[in-house]
Amino acid sequence: MAKVPSAVVAAGGLLGGYGVARWTKKRQLGGAVLAVAGVAAARQWREQAGGAAAGALTAAYVAAFAGSHPLAKKVGAWPAVFGVAGAVALASWAVADRQA
Repeated sequence: MAKVPSAVVAAGGLLGGYGVARWTKKRQLGGAVLAVAGVAAARQWREQAGGAAAGALTAAYVAAFAGSHPLAKKVGAWPAVFGVAGAVALASWAVADRQA
């Protein structure tokens, strides 16, 4: 079975986490989606690119989540989430998936 690229897992975690939180009105449930996808992506990053790269990409994932909040006040919630998800996906592809 083909492995889902880590860029897709990470972007999906950010998009899915926000979507679940918004549609269910349960922030904790959205946070769980975000966390599960983040752990899955981090494992792939470690396997594909090593521990240092996995640490940097995990930090980028967390920073993207945090940064989407103030960005949403300027551009709207969905555009902010799509923007940070795209940035994390691009970084993940460049660091880990491109080599795989």
